[in-house]
Parts: sequence; C-alpha cells; structure tokens
Amino acid sequence: MCFAARSSITLILTIVPGGILRPISDLKLVLLLVTVSYLAACSLPASRIPPPVTAPRVSQTGIASWYGPGFHGKTTASGVIYNQDDLTAAHQTLPLGTRVLVTNLENGRSIEVLINDRGPFAKGRIIDLSYAAGKILGMIGPGTIPVRIEVVGSGADKISLIKDSLDYTLQLGSFSVLENARQLRDRVASTFSDVAIVPLNTSTSTFYRVQVGQFSTRSSAEEQARRVTQAGYPVVILEKW
Repeated sequence: MCFAARSSITLILTIVPGGILRPISDLKLVLLLVTVSYLAACSLPASRIPPPVTAPRVSQTGIASWYGPGFHGKTTASGVIYNQDDLTAAHQTLPLGTRVLVTNLENGRSIEVLINDRGPFAKGRIIDLSYAAGKILGMIGPGTIPVRIEVVGSGADKISLIKDSLDYTLQLGSFSVLENARQLRDRVASTFSDVAIVPLNTSTSTFYRVQVGQFSTRSSAEEQARRVTQAGYPVVILEKW
C-alpha cells in the first residue's frame, strides 16, 4: 500500500512539459494532499502492543498412580463418596477442592481433575488418580506414569507452591462472638499449652477459632487430640496452610 502511494506522487509532480510548470488543478491538488497525508501515516512506526503476561502455574512433577474398585463407594477425606468414574484425585498436601491439570509426560495426554481425597501413601508417588482419569491418560495398564501437575483453580486458597507435607492443628471451637472464644481459650489454657484464637474472615462476618498446637504429622496431632478429648473438649483436626 505504501509503495503504490509513492508512485502516485511521482506521477503528479513530473507533469512539466516544455519545462513550464502547469498550474495544478483542484482535482490534482486534492490528490496530492491525500497522497502526502497517506505517506505521512505510512511513515509512522506501527503500534506495538506487548502480549499479555501470564504468570506460570504452580506445578509439580513426579509419579502418578490410580485407584478404583477397592475404594469405590467409600468416603473420601473431603467427606464425599468416592466414585471411580468421576474425574477426581487424591493428593497429599493440596487443599481439598483444588483443580489441577495432570499431564502424562510419556504420551502428552492431559486431564483436569478435582482433588477430593488424601494420598497416595506409597513412597515416591505424588498423586492418585481415579480410574476414569487414569484411563484417559492411558495408565491403567502400566499402573504408574510420570506426570506434571499444574494448579488451575484453588478457590479462596492462595497456592504459591505445592508442599511436600502438611502441618496440623486441633480446633476446639469456632465463635462469632470474640468473648466466647476467649472464655474457651482460658479454660483450655489451664490444662494445655499453645492455645490460640485464630480469626477467620469471610465475606459476611468474622469467626474466632480456638486452636491448640501445630503438628508436623497427622499421627502426632491424633495423639494430642485423644488427650484433649479425654479432658472433655470436642476436637477437630485441621490441616494448616
């Protein structure tokens, strides 16, 4: 387009027969002005819009396994019933409810699954896929495959890395009134150490949770939970992030 415009202006300016410059007609003048404006526009550098910057997904690589008939119909760690035909998975540390993209590094197949259970507990494995997810990835025969896990959705949880292990705490109560939480904390603190009130802010209100201790393994949390229960307090074991 810019080359054609340059040819037009050369033609108009060389109409000079006999060495005498003839007056430019109104039509030619209009053409000249339009051509000059076009050339000026062509000479401007093209606008460069940088591509959008996409933050890399939090990921993990390792060995995946699958689980099916032996667990079908049983309760998962999230409380829902395991269905081997759903696209779900068990992970050791990702928050329950997290959605991840799992890619088979041997054949390139990918599937998005919901983390709704805990596991796998076999050493060296990072995720346990449902039968349906494993079938899509082509791993039912071999049993295990190398995979890449990418976090694609985690709800309210902000995930900056995938932990190798979880910490745990004991929750004895959750109150909308701070004074009630303080009273329970003071009673529990007369018997147990490391008792704290941990606020939880929601879109509509704040809850004050009375919690005891921090434990690096679930077994140690369960051991302390038995002691607290024997002292007469109801206990819920929570995963800490």
